Amino acid sequence: MLTPAEASSAIGASLTPIADETVPLEAAAGRILAETLVAERDLPPFDRVAMDGIAIRHRAWAAGGRRYRVEGVVGAGSEPAALNDDGQCLEVMTGAMLPPGADTVIPVESIRFADGFAVLGNEPVIVGANVHRQASDGDAGDIALTIGTRLRGPELAVAASVGRGTVRVSRSPQIAIISTGDELVGPNVSIQPWQIRRSNAHGIAALLRERGHSDLVDVHVSDDRPLLTERISTLLATRDVLILSGGVSAGRFDYVPGVLSDLGVRRIFHKVAQRPGKPLWFGVSAEGKPVFALPGNPVSTLVCLVRYVLPALDRLCGRPPTTPPGVVLDNGWPGTGALTAFIPVVRSGDGSASVRLHQTRGSGDFISLVNTEGFVELPPGQPLPPGSTVPFYTW
Repeated sequence: MLTPAEASSAIGASLTPIADETVPLEAAAGRILAETLVAERDLPPFDRVAMDGIAIRHRAWAAGGRRYRVEGVVGAGSEPAALNDDGQCLEVMTGAMLPPGADTVIPVESIRFADGFAVLGNEPVIVGANVHRQASDGDAGDIALTIGTRLRGPELAVAASVGRGTVRVSRSPQIAIISTGDELVGPNVSIQPWQIRRSNAHGIAALLRERGHSDLVDVHVSDDRPLLTERISTLLATRDVLILSGGVSAGRFDYVPGVLSDLGVRRIFHKVAQRPGKPLWFGVSAEGKPVFALPGNPVSTLVCLVRYVLPALDRLCGRPPTTPPGVVLDNGWPGTGALTAFIPVVRSGDGSASVRLHQTRGSGDFISLVNTEGFVELPPGQPLPPGSTVPFYTW
């Protein structure tokens, strides 16, 4: 069996990046940038007033000037008049261009206005105070955002600030979620004692949407090999990525590996040296479309989705691979067993980066995942004392 690291490498080596498209900024949230964006102007593009107040020449204050005739008001977005005399000032608003001839802004809280004059006290004033200098954040032509960046709120604000109303992003992958099993019924129908609710698909879809993948179809297929073959064949022809849940182990009705083989999906691996999720299957269709067949037990399904599928979708969309962050274990790990262990964790109550292992009662115990932050990856056969740093994956 492959190790988790080997399985990740095998998946990455089998992926062909998806095509890109140009979309308006309003449609780009959560997408992966497929071009480099550069600053159209200096950032900020002019000496910018950083506080409401008055603009003066600092040399006038240094020479003892504490009383300045107010010559006008400069609002944000208006062309400023010049300051032509040491005894003058201009009232300025946050965001406005600093008037030519001025170099310092005195905040309004330090000013008393009387009879057309601004009167200052004796508080110290530093030259250049409350001025956001032109190009202090970046020069025109500097790289603002790089290829592979996920576009969240801050990144979209940057894109708008450099004059981009549209951006080229990776096309949102069209994903099929396929649940298999005669025992599964929906949440809103009557249920027999021998049946269970179809929950995996809802967990998969929620995690996908949270990562910006919204083009989803959800299909349930019973344990009928001809029907399974027909449905998977159709979805292979119409979707970019297939994510199956269940039917992937070694039971009599676990048809998925055989059906995928019959449909020309080349197996890259089947089974990974891990717990939970050992029966994980991954392959690629003749057209290069990735197919993930996840074990049906709910904890296994969600762990494999986060550990393997979500990073693969990032790679498909052009995002470079990332290293999971490390967290510190509050409690130790005995290191028993020959398989890598994925154990859910809860955050420590002190607000630090430490976590506490939160064991489930098996791969079917998804109730225990409630209120957990994610899971950690623990090496096989290696005891870990409290205070050890381990990789962390968030739900």
